[in-house]
Amino acid sequence: MRYLWAGGGGFGGVGHWRDKLSPAKRRVYDRSDTVTSIPLLPGPVLLEAVRGLQDALGTGDRRRVARLAQHVADALCQGLRLPVLRVVVQGRRPSSQRGELHGLYTPGEQSRDTVRVWMNTAKRGQVVAFRTFLRTLVHEICHHLDYALLGLTDSYHTEGFFMRESGIVRSLTNEARVHPTRGATVGDGGPAGRQVGAREPGSQG
Repeated sequence: MRYLWAGGGGFGGVGHWRDKLSPAKRRVYDRSDTVTSIPLLPGPVLLEAVRGLQDALGTGDRRRVARLAQHVADALCQGLRLPVLRVVVQGRRPSSQRGELHGLYTPGEQSRDTVRVWMNTAKRGQVVAFRTFLRTLVHEICHHLDYALLGLTDSYHTEGFFMRESGIVRSLTNEARVHPTRGATVGDGGPAGRQVGAREPGSQG
């Protein structure tokens, strides 16, 4: 779950949850904290989906944005050989005293896990910036990776979690060469890792 806090943005509270956890859950928290990256090399299909997502947000077409966001999630999950997610893109963000809700991950019991991402601001209904949308999408996918890839029994907002999120976003935006004024954080995704999204989503192998 990703909120923009009303008090000035960000997530806050990284670390304070640990003191409230049972010893068993603290071990899960600490394991999450020690994993700081998900090595990957974005393939051409994934990178094309990222570029297409940026263009789609520029049009404000929610169906097109949803289609490209699903392609991004499919390519990431299939490249890492993980169960695919269902991505739902919705309009105006829900808001409360806590702030605006950017995204939500819901584990599935008898169906696919679901990621919801909102593409319009709560107050003015404006389409959010590409970097914000992509980071939210990756953030929610990272909750899925905690369970499906890392084998964690819970998914916590540890420093390691946010480092994994940031590393994936850097890798995607650098390799896709998104426009710097519309997109995103720069940096090196690293030379090592599995190539992700080298084939069309749904292909075998």
